[in-house]
Amino acid sequence: MVPQQTIATEVSATGVALHSGVRVRMTLRPAPIDTGIVFRRVDIDPPVDIPARAELVTETRLATTLSHGGAKVATVEHLLAACVGCGVDNLIVEVDNLEVPIMDGSSAPFVFLLIEAGIVAQDAPRKVIEILEPVRVTLPDPAGEKFASLEPATAFEVDFTIDFSHPAIPAEQCRIAMPLPPEVFLDHISRARTFGFSFEADALRAIGLAQGGSMDNAIVLDRYKILNREGLRFADELARHKVLDAVGDLFLLGHPVRGRYHAFKSGHELNNRLCRALLAQPSAWRLTPA
Repeated sequence: MVPQQTIATEVSATGVALHSGVRVRMTLRPAPIDTGIVFRRVDIDPPVDIPARAELVTETRLATTLSHGGAKVATVEHLLAACVGCGVDNLIVEVDNLEVPIMDGSSAPFVFLLIEAGIVAQDAPRKVIEILEPVRVTLPDPAGEKFASLEPATAFEVDFTIDFSHPAIPAEQCRIAMPLPPEVFLDHISRARTFGFSFEADALRAIGLAQGGSMDNAIVLDRYKILNREGLRFADELARHKVLDAVGDLFLLGHPVRGRYHAFKSGHELNNRLCRALLAQPSAWRLTPA
């Protein structure tokens, strides 16, 4: 039996929210068997619990936002991806504002916090969502068609292609195709940072987004180059980060996936549509022991 896991003790951190720009205090707490990942807005009286479930996603522009019980929590995907990489099934995530802190723009700080808290086995089996039939969703795109799909496979693997037609993003650095067990995620994906374009910043801030964005928590590109003085952590860091986002978004299914995730220019919206399409097609999946 592969057991479910939670953390041994609570751990806290404070950081800036990417889109609202406010300071957020986050506390991770152990949770009982079969809790899943639950976000708790402790700044609301009484506090409101928001389960990490695909059907509760209400916004997907530049981040994944969950809504439940009259409350929201945004930018949940990087922490969820860290939970997958660390094998954490059950967790209470307390935040005192409407967004999870962005930290350095990757999952690595969340991985550190989870490991610092200690990861412990629980007396119940972990289950995974095994893909039995292909499920695919699409969106129109000027270059053709964006898509995301889940297909049967013996383990979780990814095949993801980005396409930004940017001088700093050569074509050979636009695709990630590999098996992605937790240890590979931790070593090769978790440190990949989110990214954005300087020429879009003013427009985003005008509509209340990216208020807390900076080169401390994102890769920033102008029309020709990467502006961060330290450069990239990986030559294909942008593609790796899109895989990171997908890992977090797929965990909103409630369990890790056993199957192949294949996507072209996918993002939070397509990832959520894919989760909902899978859940709406019971013949395409089953819960099975990990």
